[in-house]
Amino acid sequence: MDTECLRLFVLAAEKSNISAAGKVLGLAPSIASARLAKLERSLGSDLLHRSTRKVSLSQEGAEFLPYAREILAQEDAARAALGHGKPEATGTLRFTAPSTFAQLYIVPMLPEFMERHPGIRLDLRLSDVKYDLIDGSFDLALRNSAMEDTSLKGRKLADDTRILCASPGYLAAHGVPKAPDELQQHQLIGFAARTAKPLMSPTGPEGVFDTRGHNARLTMDNGLSQKLATLAGAGISANSLWSVHQELKIGTLIRVLPDHIVDDPSMLWLIYPKSNVLTAKVRVFIDFLLEKIGKAPPWLKP
Repeated sequence: MDTECLRLFVLAAEKSNISAAGKVLGLAPSIASARLAKLERSLGSDLLHRSTRKVSLSQEGAEFLPYAREILAQEDAARAALGHGKPEATGTLRFTAPSTFAQLYIVPMLPEFMERHPGIRLDLRLSDVKYDLIDGSFDLALRNSAMEDTSLKGRKLADDTRILCASPGYLAAHGVPKAPDELQQHQLIGFAARTAKPLMSPTGPEGVFDTRGHNARLTMDNGLSQKLATLAGAGISANSLWSVHQELKIGTLIRVLPDHIVDDPSMLWLIYPKSNVLTAKVRVFIDFLLEKIGKAPPWLKP
């Protein structure tokens, strides 16, 4: 398979324009169109829908795109291994991360990263929805969960300590729980699936944070919304320390059962498919996040 045709296809898919993709590779529009047609004939499928103004991926093209990117990444890595040129950090990096974490810690640092690596374009999907890395053609993802998928590789970015907290107003009105078994007398805020979360004290497991009872009338699937509801006095919630550390410092949230943490295997992971070559653009972004966040997490600074 002609990898130059694959490179042209990937560029055309990204730019939604065959002529623009050909221009990047120094090809006249007619030659670019002919090469893409040749690729489609060799595969026996129409990869692109063409119109007078732009092109769009066919269903077959969308399914083939991540494999085309993988073939090109493998070729670039092989050439680099043989000393044929230095792999430069260029191209479009598709990255997904939870919205709240990204807004607090990643988005503010992007100008510095883009200044360091002017050859990289960032295509970000910042949402609490967990996109499929393969189907979405993502190069990298940040996940705050347990590393369970065996088809993925990962680098730990930081611990994800989870604690209980509430607003001063809520605690003034409803009292401060002194032990885990008193939580069932309070309004609890659930996150996504309602499951009982064990609590860990300095001496071992002690109690649970259970949002399945009648006292958990509010359940959310967005971390920022949960924090805002807690700030507004809706009840006690379990939050990642990175999400609420500023509010704890200024006193708009109070830690509940401060000697306990939620016993949860979740960590902050940077993950990518096992089959993917760790290309230069992915490597430099991982290194940047480890430098800025992993070495000294901002939420642990005094």
